[in-house]
Amino acid sequence: MKRPRAQQGAALLTAMLTVTLVATYAATSLWQQSRGLEVEAAERARSQQAWVLIGALDWARLILREDARGGAIDHLSEPWALPLQESRLSSFLSLDSDEAAQADEVYLSGQISDLQARLNANNLVLGRQISEADLQAWRRLYLQLNLPEAELAAFAAQLLRASDTQQTTTASPLPAQRVEHLVWLGLSARSLAALKPYITVLPTRTAVNLNTASAEVIHASLPNLDMSQARRLVELRATAAFRSVADALRETGQASDRQPVGALGVASRYFEIQGRLRLGSTTVRELSVVERQEQEVRVLWRQREVVEATASALVRTDAAAGGQRPGP
Repeated sequence: MKRPRAQQGAALLTAMLTVTLVATYAATSLWQQSRGLEVEAAERARSQQAWVLIGALDWARLILREDARGGAIDHLSEPWALPLQESRLSSFLSLDSDEAAQADEVYLSGQISDLQARLNANNLVLGRQISEADLQAWRRLYLQLNLPEAELAAFAAQLLRASDTQQTTTASPLPAQRVEHLVWLGLSARSLAALKPYITVLPTRTAVNLNTASAEVIHASLPNLDMSQARRLVELRATAAFRSVADALRETGQASDRQPVGALGVASRYFEIQGRLRLGSTTVRELSVVERQEQEVRVLWRQREVVEATASALVRTDAAAGGQRPGP
């Protein structure tokens, strides 16, 4: 018997629907597999980049540790102060031909900076009161940068409140751990942008290193010193680093016994390490702050930024020092 035309049409429609569903499931499965492979490749590349930057950080720590063996002063003519210009990763590694070809597409650069070349925000608090000498140094820096002095007074008061560990009120501001956190304590975005090259936030009171500080910071740190004298000190140390604070002050005609104890120095403990890895349109930047005590260089905190130029996106991940693989 011949099937009715309606049944033939229904069978054809069912067959077409079945083929469509099978094709859809197959396409979805292929897309999921392709997407999974892309995600896995991206995660593997990101993991490799992270390990390369960890290796660069360990290398920088080794440089600082070896520098501690060489002398009691720190200055800008030492190996740690020389920036690493962008170079192919293959120039640092011994690789076979295939690995070398891949490493040729990866570029590494970095720099170590002395954080004691800047004014430490935490120096503003001494005990349970504002340090007047340090407040005057910040006031001179504010005047140089044409920033409002009224903001400085409010900022110092908030910093004092945040440092008081005996306060139990919820209204107390949180202590700052990084320069960016100072906006919590009353610094405006404009002031922070202007101050950022000259200030830092360190866990202990620190002296300004006259061998590495900029003319602006030296001018702020030394009362009765004009900017021309500060620039002259910067020029003099380029020829020969100061062996002591007294040597530097002798060039300015200022007596060392009139300076606040511990406010100035010629050696440093805290450093900032910047690493930058570029692969195609993706750049990974890592910022680390380390503390050097004799032969030990300890990481205080790290921050990593992944910049994908094609997506114009910035992704940040913060890593605490306690969760890192130990270095040399």
